[in-house]
Amino acid sequence: MPRVRKGAARHQAKKRILKAVKGYRGPAGRLYRQAKEATVRANVNARIGRKLRKRDFRGLWIIRLSAACRQRGIGYSQFINGCKKANIGLNRKMLSEIAIADPTGFDAVVEAAKAAIA
Repeated sequence: MPRVRKGAARHQAKKRILKAVKGYRGPAGRLYRQAKEATVRANVNARIGRKLRKRDFRGLWIIRLSAACRQRGIGYSQFINGCKKANIGLNRKMLSEIAIADPTGFDAVVEAAKAAIA
């Protein structure tokens, strides 16, 4: 049986890798071996970044809620506790959006949370 050298398939694979690293600095953007390593590292960092983005946004929502709650005379942790006791099923993202876009609606949510604590 003759030896198979994967000519077309290998060429397509190299083209795919080199297209993915277009714009990278130095040999990682031109040479195949360094490009392959760079894509592996880039994919790892991209996955890590997707997880960090979720963490960062949650922190942002909590900061916004904390500031909005302090303006209304209640702490953030007391507010969240009151929301749980009042069966307000809104997550932190929606609560922060309400606090920004609809302050009167957020006032009502805060009053409901205060009533549930008391």
